[in-house]
Amino acid sequence: MSNSTTSPILVTGATGKQGGAVVRALLRAGRPVRALTRDPDSAAGRALSAQGVEVVKGDFTNPASLDAALAGVEGVFSMQMGSQPSDPETEIQTGKALVEAAHRADVNVIVHTSVARAGDHEDFIGWDEGRWEPLYWKNKAAVNEMVKTQGFRHWVILKPALIMENLVPPMVDFMFASLAARGQFETAIEPDTRLDWIAAQDIGAFAAAAFADPERFHGHEIDLAAESVTLVELAAKMAEGIGKPVSAVTFSEDEMLAQGHHPLHVRGQVWDNVEGYKVDLDAVRRWGLPLTSLDQFITQHRDKFVIG
Repeated sequence: MSNSTTSPILVTGATGKQGGAVVRALLRAGRPVRALTRDPDSAAGRALSAQGVEVVKGDFTNPASLDAALAGVEGVFSMQMGSQPSDPETEIQTGKALVEAAHRADVNVIVHTSVARAGDHEDFIGWDEGRWEPLYWKNKAAVNEMVKTQGFRHWVILKPALIMENLVPPMVDFMFASLAARGQFETAIEPDTRLDWIAAQDIGAFAAAAFADPERFHGHEIDLAAESVTLVELAAKMAEGIGKPVSAVTFSEDEMLAQGHHPLHVRGQVWDNVEGYKVDLDAVRRWGLPLTSLDQFITQHRDKFVIG
């Protein structure tokens, strides 16, 4: 481990929304960045190299590759893929591999990204009756605990709510496919349910700030959202910003399932109604970092929206 700000930060998930935003924020701050990828010669890997990022080959299932990637780094941004029912241990195994490798490397600071409410799952209404998706919440909480208890000098857990980039391709095709087809949100989310949103670039800004001032951020689990709106309000913002009609329609859970929507997806929307992310927006603002509003995001990404 080096305590010099000239030592690199290793970013995992660097080709994704959050990791990519962290890379850009660190580069803007003048920090050297090392990105872990299974294929440095891929188009995404080459694009990172073109930005001045040191791209190294590595895999969470190969401890030696992680040790090599972490050699001499100041910190690590930890990002894992969520587990799937067909492979329920993925997130636990990859999280454990990275956390243990980072500890072996004696990194100064680890910034781990999770999700808002991770760790609160046992307090969810209906949790004991198995109402929600246990695999998702238990695995998120388990990796968080690994980060907190491994013994790092500095650790931070960022816990974003809904990410604004989910409103544009490719994720919108899964999250809100009806936007492209019919220009409307068709969900089980009630008209008065407020959803908490954060832009990926704000996640990147928080991570970069934590690497720059690890003492200030150490030991904090930070729920992240910049704005809380209903889907009706969001539709109105999009209509104004994009210049196309956008609306929001609520169906019952049974109606959504009958239309062929994935049960896990529908249950997640019902969870939004019953629980939700409940981010304290004032607490987020007290960190003093600029936050991207939905209006700003829509304006910045206007050409990326696909509205039927």
